Amino acid sequence: MAKLVETFPCVPSTERGRGILISGDSKSDTILYCNGRSVLIRSLQRPQDVEVYGEHGYAATVARYSPNGEWIASADVSGTVRVWGTHNGFVLKNEFRVLAGRIDDLQWSSDCLRIVASGDGKGKSLVRAFAWDSGNTMGDFDGHSRRVLSCSFKPTRPFRIATCGEDFLVNFYDGPPFKFHSSHREHSNFVNCIRYAPDGSKFITVSSDKKGMIYDGKTGDKIGELASEDGHKGSIYAVSWSPDSKRVLTVSADKSAKIWEISEDGTVGSVIKTLTFTESGGAEDMLVGCLWQNDHLITVSLGGTMSLFSADDMDKPPLLLSGHIKNVTSLAVLGENQKTILSCSYDGLIVKWLQGVGYICKLQMKDNTKIKRLAATGSNILLTGFDNKVWRMPLTDNGFGDADHVDIGHQPLDISIAIDSPEYTTLVSFESGVVLLNGLNILSKIDLGFVVAASVISPDGKEAIVGGQDGKLHMYSVSEDNSLKEETVLEKHRGAVTVIRYSPDLTMFASGDANREAVVWDRETKQVKLNNMLFHTARINSLAWSPNNKMVATGSVDTNVIVYEVDKPASSRITVRHAHLGGVNAVAFVDECTVASSGEDASVRMWHIEPQ
Repeated sequence: MAKLVETFPCVPSTERGRGILISGDSKSDTILYCNGRSVLIRSLQRPQDVEVYGEHGYAATVARYSPNGEWIASADVSGTVRVWGTHNGFVLKNEFRVLAGRIDDLQWSSDCLRIVASGDGKGKSLVRAFAWDSGNTMGDFDGHSRRVLSCSFKPTRPFRIATCGEDFLVNFYDGPPFKFHSSHREHSNFVNCIRYAPDGSKFITVSSDKKGMIYDGKTGDKIGELASEDGHKGSIYAVSWSPDSKRVLTVSADKSAKIWEISEDGTVGSVIKTLTFTESGGAEDMLVGCLWQNDHLITVSLGGTMSLFSADDMDKPPLLLSGHIKNVTSLAVLGENQKTILSCSYDGLIVKWLQGVGYICKLQMKDNTKIKRLAATGSNILLTGFDNKVWRMPLTDNGFGDADHVDIGHQPLDISIAIDSPEYTTLVSFESGVVLLNGLNILSKIDLGFVVAASVISPDGKEAIVGGQDGKLHMYSVSEDNSLKEETVLEKHRGAVTVIRYSPDLTMFASGDANREAVVWDRETKQVKLNNMLFHTARINSLAWSPNNKMVATGSVDTNVIVYEVDKPASSRITVRHAHLGGVNAVAFVDECTVASSGEDASVRMWHIEPQ
């Protein structure tokens, strides 16, 4: 039996030069955002409470709660909108192909009967309004010539729809059935976001020309604009109204967020507060999304960090929620109490998590270095990527120290540290051999004469096992002069060996292959101890031992995590189905009965395993 106990979720997918449109539900105080094919529902009161909807066939772009909070409409890059329930397992109500290309924004009408969607029509319609239950089109939306980035439904009757886009236009439609009413060209660059005030009296647009315009909600006439004094100095990507319709929150590429007071007649908006952020100095600090919900002011940076400010006390430091945007490739569990978890993603981001707390801090590798593997001791982490370098980085109490590296002359495949050896001897494998390192000093480079696929070194640094592309396990003794002497070759696998791990007590080791099979071996006799571990349906990416040596966990491309008990037949396994959308990349035991896993969905999850 396996139970999900904690999720360290991904953050919203972002794109340089584009705003992202997050939304939420004020009744349940949750927010919605998209990453890859997943739509995440996250509580603002308890940020660790996360639910994931993963039924889209393509990357999801935007999701919105219906005004009554019972339904969610989410859209993707293929132009499809799915309407699904918020309770009872996300039951699908309807699926409609709305546009020919990517959908950038969608909004519900206040009576929950209509939805308007806008985006890239690929030469066809760029905006479409339709009935939520039948999909019937409600009117014609002429007037735009390029991608429509945002749309908004007037929340009060008579209904109106306003749209804006890359043709610098703000268009206004009345209905239903909706028809073109008027068009405005006050902006001189892309109009990124348009939003009606909750009382329906006004709507506001923000643009890459650093300006914001205010329009009458009923007639569509321009009535005012945001003051240039103390205004933004970069593109404004998103805007959100306060619940009382008197103020707005804007975010910009100038790395600032501003609160504006909108006058009663809507003729002017003036800055009353500029929110401050701790900056790392890079482009990832640009702010690309925002939401004002109840007492929360939420901003999203290009690096994915969400900052939660309090509307009642804006000087209070924000709560930071961060994580990965790209797929998590490797995990490591640290320390005596094993509460600290390190995860790294393909894009070079390392995140430190604390069990029961969540996000602690993160580090972005310089020069956009990609990361493939991570190995950790108590005081250092070692990283390998897609270049020829092995990186070493000290761990400090409040984060990470300065990184140093050595070039081994080949692209590293696997990395393993002898954690009980006096000087942390490290084994790094490459396509035709292995390299032994002491710190960042190369002790020896050995060509093995076969195609290498995986490797591991024993904790005492005296034995190494190298798995080949041919499925054979080559066992070597490591001599005093750092050369390898082949002791034996084990044959059982029918596919390339992908992962090898020693048990903590060193009496066993386990291996997994690309042909979905795992094997547990007795180290002394070199005999198979547990076989028929054939319950994955695709390549095994990762493998981990429990601290008490009784269980082995495997993670696979088939999205499942399977936990085997070594003393029982493989058929009595515990399977975590659909652990990660797109596949599992890494597994690690946190304690005797808790497994951490990560995968293509950019999230880290903790599973409580109850042996049968």
